[in-house]
Amino acid sequence: MSAEPSEFQHPSKVALQPAASATELRAEELRFQVSLSADFHTTEELTPGRDFIGQERAQAALELGLGIASGGFNIFVSGLTGADKLEALHGWVTRQAAQAPTPGDWVYVHNFARPDEPRAIDLAPGRGCRLKELMNDLVKTLREELPKAFRQEAFDKEKSQLKDKYVAQARALSTALEARAREKGFAIQASPDGNIVLIPIVNGRPLESPEEFTRLSEEEQKTIAANQRQVAEELATFTAKQQEIMRAMAEDVRLVEKRFGEALLTPLLDATSREMNSPEVDQYLAEVKAHIIENLDDFKEQERPTPTLPFLLGPPPRELFLEYEVNVVVDNTHTKGAPVLVESSPTYLNLFGTIERVVDRTGRLVTNFTRIKSGSLLRAHGGYLIFNLEDALTEPAVWKALKRTLKNGRIEMETYEPFALFATSGLRPEPVSIQVKVVVVGSPLVYQMLYAWDEEVREIFKIHADFRHTMELDAQHLLAYGQWVAQVCRQEGLPHFDRSAVERLVEFGARQAGDRQKVWAASAEITDLVREAAYWARKDNGQLVSARYVQKALDQRVFRSNRIEEELRDFITQGTILVDIDGRKVGQINGLAVLQMGEHSFGRPSRITASVAMGQAGIVNIERESRLSGSIHDKGLLILSGYLRNRYGQDKPLTLSASLCFEQSYSGIEGDSASSTELYALLSRLAELPVRQDLAVTGSVNQWGEVQAIGGANEKIEGFFDVCRVQGLTGRQGVLMPASNVRNLILREDVIEAVAQGKFHIYPIRTIDEGIALLTGVRAGTVDEAGTVNGFVNRRLRDLATSLKSFSTSSDEASAKKPSSTEEER
Repeated sequence: MSAEPSEFQHPSKVALQPAASATELRAEELRFQVSLSADFHTTEELTPGRDFIGQERAQAALELGLGIASGGFNIFVSGLTGADKLEALHGWVTRQAAQAPTPGDWVYVHNFARPDEPRAIDLAPGRGCRLKELMNDLVKTLREELPKAFRQEAFDKEKSQLKDKYVAQARALSTALEARAREKGFAIQASPDGNIVLIPIVNGRPLESPEEFTRLSEEEQKTIAANQRQVAEELATFTAKQQEIMRAMAEDVRLVEKRFGEALLTPLLDATSREMNSPEVDQYLAEVKAHIIENLDDFKEQERPTPTLPFLLGPPPRELFLEYEVNVVVDNTHTKGAPVLVESSPTYLNLFGTIERVVDRTGRLVTNFTRIKSGSLLRAHGGYLIFNLEDALTEPAVWKALKRTLKNGRIEMETYEPFALFATSGLRPEPVSIQVKVVVVGSPLVYQMLYAWDEEVREIFKIHADFRHTMELDAQHLLAYGQWVAQVCRQEGLPHFDRSAVERLVEFGARQAGDRQKVWAASAEITDLVREAAYWARKDNGQLVSARYVQKALDQRVFRSNRIEEELRDFITQGTILVDIDGRKVGQINGLAVLQMGEHSFGRPSRITASVAMGQAGIVNIERESRLSGSIHDKGLLILSGYLRNRYGQDKPLTLSASLCFEQSYSGIEGDSASSTELYALLSRLAELPVRQDLAVTGSVNQWGEVQAIGGANEKIEGFFDVCRVQGLTGRQGVLMPASNVRNLILREDVIEAVAQGKFHIYPIRTIDEGIALLTGVRAGTVDEAGTVNGFVNRRLRDLATSLKSFSTSSDEASAKKPSSTEEER
């Protein structure tokens, strides 16, 4: 155990002394200025640079993904920002794909064997529309020429010869039948209704009435009846043979028509086959030929239909010649290299296509293969498709269909029916095998979640191109800013920027990056600032944009967005929100937080207080108890307990009840950047040493008392400075910040000027001992050293432990001496 100090000195009697360990930052150290090494006066002298400067890792991933044609090497791009990120990616991929071969066309044609399963045919680039044109010309030619062919003298002559031939055969049959009937005593006569009547002949005279038949003898009547049955049988045989003759005549006439039609059709189809030079087209044309030959009547001159009343709906008319249509679903006639498509609205219909349905005049839903509509995935076959995955994930059925398509390497066209309850059966087109490289854009969080929770993502998106938000502050990247500006000015007709304006843009980029050695790599935000600065220059009739217009654009951004910041500052000035910026107080300190209001973020000082009493509750976080703190903030409070145990609990138990509170905080608190501030307040209360209220503190802490880096250092310092500026700078005010955040300081010029004039101070702190010494004016010392902060804290904690032990012993003794209720009754 450590020895007790021989003499205790009360903290209130300790003389305050400056802390020599905390060194203030000079204005020269705070000032951040950029000087371009490139030799130019205005951006008009610069040429646009290449895309994605400073993104070597992302470019390497993109090149690998584009260079591997195997399945699964699709690309997930994360980190790209700005509304035009898809277009920027499109431009880069287009340049890479310019030398790739141009893929062919895809068409759907009628399947004559299975009409509900249209066939897909792959053709050379531009051949799809040509096949469609040739088939339309074919139908047009046949409709014009076939009727003429059937009216030719040769056709009529051959047809007449066939007719005479079969008429002669029919006449011979008829003559033979009549002779046979006469032998049997009958005459053949046609009735007015077209039926054949057998009239008996007796004694060379036909019987003219039934009465004459009844006057015949019974034997004669039986003979006539028997002969009539024989003639009737021969008449039936005659009728059958006559029908066979007519069928044979019709068949021979049909063969003549087919021969004439084939003679006209074959040269046309042969010419189409030679031009297309495709086995699949040849097979299709063979089926077309067979179908046309079997349906020559469709090409004959049609009689005009009899007009009907409009309200009398008959059966829907058959669509003539639909079977010979060609539906071009992918046309690469004008494509150079591999196609690169950007799908800005990745819905199911736009990505995968559909089979449209229409309502005919009878109210039925009908469709056919000409209503198959392709989507972006099919049109990008042989090339690249780019879309925003986060948009696609919100669309019904898209994600599941996308994974199935990329895994199987083929797309199945189907009718988009989101209400499956009312779905109806339709066509089932032949699936199309596709080779498409899909490049999706999304946030890093979406990529990590999908990769962790969906195993198929690892199979279909094997390449991850992660674009970083910052890049090194070197000559190449500084020049990139000027080239970005030059490109925007040329594209949008903006006034060019001079050298000072570009340097100010780079300083803004470094501020956005939050690092003196890096700059912001998101060109979209820089481009927006370029447009705003150009606006203010034009409003002043300026021919060039200088640094003052860039600064004015930044100032106007703040002016448009800082209403809440000014109102909070007014509340502090009026005393509604209690924040002291002068004097000293025990257990009270100014903490700093960052508030984000849309695109504007700003620092806000908050009063943090600590109270300590005897007990065993430990450190109570009031924000946590009221459920206003996040998990990271709670972790910071637990680290404080570890710090106390590590430093002060080696020779005694730590028995205290302490509470920490962000005063007048009514919303959630997250982050550990105030953990050092809370520790200072707690140490002040334990040591009974007042801390300076003219200093604000930020920084996290670990269990060893080292002050760690935090975010938003610039906003926090400027926020406290603005509060002090409004109420009056005293020359003593300042901020304690982690020394590891010095490289992140890119402060406003008015703050740096105040530091130069000694009106404001910024102290980089490495340890809690440095900070508490500066805040209290008392040397931190060690736990065994009297008259130091740590000595006072250690003595207070020992007193609390001793007092609690004594109190517990006295309570136990008092309880033991007190008689029980039974003894009192006795």
